[in-house]
Amino acid sequence: MSTKLNSMRLLEAHKIPYIAKTYDASCEFHSATEAAQLIGAPVASVYKTLVVLREPPKKGKPILVMIASDRELDLKLLAKSLGEKKLQMATQREAESLTGLQVGGISALALLNRGFEICIDEPALALDQIHISAGQRGVDLQLSSKDLIALTNAKPVRATIQNPNSES
Repeated sequence: MSTKLNSMRLLEAHKIPYIAKTYDASCEFHSATEAAQLIGAPVASVYKTLVVLREPPKKGKPILVMIASDRELDLKLLAKSLGEKKLQMATQREAESLTGLQVGGISALALLNRGFEICIDEPALALDQIHISAGQRGVDLQLSSKDLIALTNAKPVRATIQNPNSES
């Protein structure tokens, strides 16, 4: 990769080792397994970043929640974990407007100190390595989950229930 992204510069500034993995961003993939295959990673270690809004939206800052790509977000469980009454998923348009990034390229590393509360689903705590977006579609970063959590100050939350039909 010839161009360094801000997320890579941030990791380098903190002397955090990472591996950048690129794939063709025009590739259509429809499952967590396909996404993991594109970067050559175990599906349970590939995390997506979702934008969640508090209700009413002006009540507090938006939430970035990182969950395994083969899991579905449970808004009620996340709300309970955060002590909130109600949460809602941001639409694609809202997510892109709030983050300035395209869906599929939203990254907590690219959005540090931008007014988001950052959370990570508890299963990530058991991972040695995690794969997340670098802040641009087609570029993922592999790094230590402990380093990711420490750098982003991500709050561990219960945000998903294991799907018995999961592809992991």
